[in-house]
Amino acid sequence: MNIKDSHLALFILFMLFINSASAQSTYQIGLLPSINLNYKLENDWSLNSKIESRQLMRTGEFSGLAESDYTYVLTDLSMITAKKVGLNSRVASGYLIRVREEKLFHRFIQQYTVVQRLAVYRLAHRFASDQTFSLDEKPEFRLRYRIASEVPLNGESIDPKEFYFKFNNEYLNSWQDSDYDLEIRFVPLLGYNLKNNNKIELGLDYRVNSFLKNNTRQSFWVNLNWFIEL
Repeated sequence: MNIKDSHLALFILFMLFINSASAQSTYQIGLLPSINLNYKLENDWSLNSKIESRQLMRTGEFSGLAESDYTYVLTDLSMITAKKVGLNSRVASGYLIRVREEKLFHRFIQQYTVVQRLAVYRLAHRFASDQTFSLDEKPEFRLRYRIASEVPLNGESIDPKEFYFKFNNEYLNSWQDSDYDLEIRFVPLLGYNLKNNNKIELGLDYRVNSFLKNNTRQSFWVNLNWFIEL
């Protein structure tokens, strides 16, 4: 199976999953823009700073009830330091602060990423854990796995002034007090590589959770990401 067939199969499974999960569930639609600043440091170190904001545009039930109203949800500020530990692997750790409803949430992050460089695309596996703390809620602990690929749409590599396709699929296991939840994310993106390693990506961040509790919640976030290499 080639990369195009793999993406087609994932898309079909994605649509079937949405259809089955929509029987009795709620949804929300909104915007999720972000700016990423990547700094290359000495001795294979790097630093990523990111700001991401979430705005809600519509909420409802698939049964028909819906409400359209703009609502600011939250802002995330994060900083992650990474170290290359092999030819195609790196470890990272960082900190995220979330501002939501005038409350602060503190998240500590640990990651390990390994990249497979295949014929005309890259396949990245990321294993991560994080811990979130706040004054008003129980601590949340998560284990995450993400698989991602980037495919050039012009030639065999992603060169300046060329488009590319990116697809992320992530599974997040969450424990908070005695509650367990599983969230699944599908993120197809169309990217454009500007000169000087600046990239812009536009796509859909689809998330579904609480389906293990028969109370499925689905989120459709329009992603607009800007990556700047410094």
